[in-house]
Amino acid sequence: MDIPSLINIPNGEKVVPTFSDDEMRGRLDKLRSHMAASGVEAVVLTSYHNINYFSDFVYCKFGRDYGLVVTQDNFTTVTANIDGGQPYRRNRLGDNIVYTDWQKDNFFKAVKQLCEGKKRVGVEFDHLTLQNQQKLLDALGDVELIDIGVPTMKMRMIKSAEEIALIRQGARIADVGGVAVRDAIAVGVPEYEVALAGQRAMVREIAKTYPNSELMDTWVWFQSGINTDGAHNPVTSRRMQPGDILSLNTFPMISGYYTALERTLFCEYASDEHLRLWEVNCKVHKRGQELIKPGTRCCDIAHELNEIFAEHDLLKYRTFGYGHSFGTLSHYYGREAGLELREDIETVLEPNMVVSMEPMIMVPEGQPGAGGYREHDILVVNEHGAENITGFPYGPDHNIIK
Repeated sequence: MDIPSLINIPNGEKVVPTFSDDEMRGRLDKLRSHMAASGVEAVVLTSYHNINYFSDFVYCKFGRDYGLVVTQDNFTTVTANIDGGQPYRRNRLGDNIVYTDWQKDNFFKAVKQLCEGKKRVGVEFDHLTLQNQQKLLDALGDVELIDIGVPTMKMRMIKSAEEIALIRQGARIADVGGVAVRDAIAVGVPEYEVALAGQRAMVREIAKTYPNSELMDTWVWFQSGINTDGAHNPVTSRRMQPGDILSLNTFPMISGYYTALERTLFCEYASDEHLRLWEVNCKVHKRGQELIKPGTRCCDIAHELNEIFAEHDLLKYRTFGYGHSFGTLSHYYGREAGLELREDIETVLEPNMVVSMEPMIMVPEGQPGAGGYREHDILVVNEHGAENITGFPYGPDHNIIK
């Protein structure tokens, strides 16, 4: 029986896209201009974030490979047969080729077909595994692999007007989730019930605001007591107790675009030492927002904020960088590493960059004021400074929930 390795599934009409055709063509033009200037004849993108950024398609990996192959003439997503025609419908401006499971490494057969005759091929060094690098070389033969991961990251760091409009809506929807979380907080309520309330509110608001959007990956981390010590600690069945420190984290996902709201709260009351530590973290948070403006280096922001924590002997409790970029990213993919507010990042802030300010300290269990403290706002850098697009209030005057 002759079962094909590669097929096409043009099933149904192309869907209403997240962004306009002009927006998506503009992104593709930037990529092709870079390819021409660098002598790269074809690009094979494999990451969630780059495939989504250039094609409006977020794949579900589940142990399979996915790609987007770009040349000066063609623009084709490579997807698994298990997904049917959904990738074809999402890639509005390009083609889609489907590989089957019937033979081994059919993904690389598709890439070979799309890159035939190309000698300089761009790939993402920060995403391609050693195994897949070798398979790609075996499939393409005598080629030179060039890194495209850093150049595409720099393209994504500067947001378009359409991206900023979507991020604004995401920030608003994160606030909607924050209100639902706050309203669900009470002594005896388990973390997962609070998280579910926030997630439901956000999914419904995304569906209302973007009726043509795929509804996937929106989530809430809500932590209490000792569980606040890590920024990414999962939801548990722990029930809230009076005096608990709480961490609210809402994350609406709109077509692969991530936004966030994060707040420290307390259940019924906060001890004097908890209040002192909380107020110091809020002081750092406020100063950090003031420092975000064009012309400022990421590392300089980190160094100045470190001084505030050091004045209060709290620098030893700081846990991670002071903020990061936004765009097509998530808790399981993506990161514009060149735009993080850390001591080792010298990137200069520019208009249309979008970054968070999110200082965090963690005092270990058993010490006065134990717990994790974190505030998080989203700021859009403009010509004169930055606009804070997060609306949910922070600090002791607002977030002791009685």
